Amino acid sequence: MTASHPPPQLVVQTREIDPVEDLLAFADPRSPLAWLRRGEGIVGVGHMVTGYETGVEGFDPDALPSPADAWRAIAATAEIDDPVGIHGTGLVAFGTLVFDRSSQASSRLIVPQAIVGHRDGRAWITTVRSVASTAPAPSIAPIPYGPYWSATLGPGALDPEGYQAAVRKALDAIATGEVRKVVLARDLVGTVPAGADLRRLVRALSTGYLDTWTFAVDGLVGASPETLVTVSGGEVTARVLAGTIPRGADGEGDAAASFRLAHSDKDLDEHQYAVQSVLEALAPHVSSVRADDEPFALELPNLWHLATDVAGEIADHASALDLVAALHPTAAVAGTPTDAAMEVIRRIEPFDRRRYAGPVGWVDAQGDGEWAIALRCAQIGADPVRGFAEFSDTIPVVAHAGAGIVAGSDPETELLETRVKFRPIVDALA
Repeated sequence: MTASHPPPQLVVQTREIDPVEDLLAFADPRSPLAWLRRGEGIVGVGHMVTGYETGVEGFDPDALPSPADAWRAIAATAEIDDPVGIHGTGLVAFGTLVFDRSSQASSRLIVPQAIVGHRDGRAWITTVRSVASTAPAPSIAPIPYGPYWSATLGPGALDPEGYQAAVRKALDAIATGEVRKVVLARDLVGTVPAGADLRRLVRALSTGYLDTWTFAVDGLVGASPETLVTVSGGEVTARVLAGTIPRGADGEGDAAASFRLAHSDKDLDEHQYAVQSVLEALAPHVSSVRADDEPFALELPNLWHLATDVAGEIADHASALDLVAALHPTAAVAGTPTDAAMEVIRRIEPFDRRRYAGPVGWVDAQGDGEWAIALRCAQIGADPVRGFAEFSDTIPVVAHAGAGIVAGSDPETELLETRVKFRPIVDALA
């Protein structure tokens, strides 16, 4: 007697197409789904076929499967025809996860009806159909961009004076030994015009910050320089960023800024906490792990970061989502020790971070994927607490930026760092 297999719930087909000049043109103007870097990546087309969501009213979050387990269950029922077979083809889910499990926002994995991708000179279309669905196939064609628009933005729950006061509270927690490092954020709030083509925002970020992961998932739009984890063919890589200084006004000033960052005891200490937290989180899942002995200065258009690349060989078949769960939150976005830092953040920050500083990225049926930390971003859409009028002529937007606080941090300097980190998303929204 042969064992019977359950019938497929999803039918997935990937086919190679001619190279695509502008991936983003295929995305939904009102709710783009995209993951881009230097013109390559994937965009989603059409409605959501299946996925995963936390924060649904009436459901106990502790009773839900983890995103990794939920995704394994979805992928196990898919019939996949993928002769292209490169990173990003086949069944793929886009994901955005909350920073703090106690958040009132939702974590989501989204499988759209179709995905258009481009990598290493090759392009493809993947279609995903639910066996039980009668929904028509989406139109897969470029959509002309809508008119330019601009947002309004102003201080949120933490204005500049309030943020400096919050930094002083964090320094008190460090002085008493509660934490060694804590990352504090502040917020800007505002609106965008209803009906705005949000691809304009994604496009401004992707062309202005080529070496970042530009993302748009469930209203979260940003350009992150920090790779949380990439998994491909049994290998894992990550890029740790912690320690920041603004770029100089000219060549000489810029070189001096980079030198100061590379020799700053405060920034080097902050960076080491972040690297160590990543190495410790990866250790149970890898047979070997490698990290640079010293950080390097990563140049971005508006600032310098201290950066360390980490790489390893996966030993336990962990998926990208398993490693996301192991790594998040890193010391780069929470602090050290992690649990204590999270408590300090909850006590001092007067808002819910929602998806800011949480994981954002994609995962495929084999568990491979690319995930960044949601930085330099804004959440566009309904606030889970305040909501907004269904027929309003504006849509709410909230952006966050943070800085790592360690012994010796100066409140005014940390405020300046948040202003520099706000610049990419604020400029793009303007």
